[in-house]
Amino acid sequence: MSLNVLVATPFGSNPDSAGTASGDDCVHAGNQHEAWATRIEIARRSGHPEDIEVLADEAPSPALRASARTLADEILRHRDPRKSPGKVFLFSGHMIDTPDRPLPRFPADKESLAAARIGAALDRLGAGPNDLAIAQGAAGGDILFGEACLARGLSLQLLLPLPEPEFIAASVLPCCAGESWRQRYLALRARLTLPPRIMPDALGPLPRDQSGKPSDSFERCNRWLLYSALAQGLDRLRFICLWNGSDGDGAGGTAHMVKEVTRRTGQVTWLDTRELW
Repeated sequence: MSLNVLVATPFGSNPDSAGTASGDDCVHAGNQHEAWATRIEIARRSGHPEDIEVLADEAPSPALRASARTLADEILRHRDPRKSPGKVFLFSGHMIDTPDRPLPRFPADKESLAAARIGAALDRLGAGPNDLAIAQGAAGGDILFGEACLARGLSLQLLLPLPEPEFIAASVLPCCAGESWRQRYLALRARLTLPPRIMPDALGPLPRDQSGKPSDSFERCNRWLLYSALAQGLDRLRFICLWNGSDGDGAGGTAHMVKEVTRRTGQVTWLDTRELW
């Protein structure tokens, strides 16, 4: 499918609306459509249907959303299944607590216990060198998962919601022993055969609502992680979460990821921290 199919309507018009718009509204809508279509084309050329799926969620209209999903499906149909991993392990889990956290959730002294349970879950699910692991790289669950996967010979793909320095400042350094976790993140990164993918580089800036408020980076990244796993085939997906069963401190946490995964598959390995400690 060519990009022209996706942007066949004039950029300044809404293909789902029979009404008219002011000149300024048309220019703004046109800019939005053009920027979105450019990102779709970049994803098409680079062979990333998972990027197209995220962008489809953010499409300027239902018609463009449907066209983008058709394009993603077409790319997937032409993939050689022999080049796909055997299984895809997707992870989401709590960060190590910050020193000032009022109610403990993942205390620093529970790190070794969490690492052992993550490793045991991977072994129970048969993780091995022919498999792919996908996660962010936050201090705590993500890094423990990444270390366990590399120890078992899996390929690890990190997807970061922010540019790397900002991600480290937001999701690594604030935790207990943050500098130690930063060093572990850098050591993990140095062992990767697949470079981390940075969401703003791959997907562009966050979409904004009608009031101009941007969406949440971590929620968007959760969808990106999940679409990246699903692009390898639903039957290959194995989701592991380290979670206390509660809503997170903000948008885009483990609770959000669990909800997104369970909408599509019941294959969830839940390491319930309420039972672990």
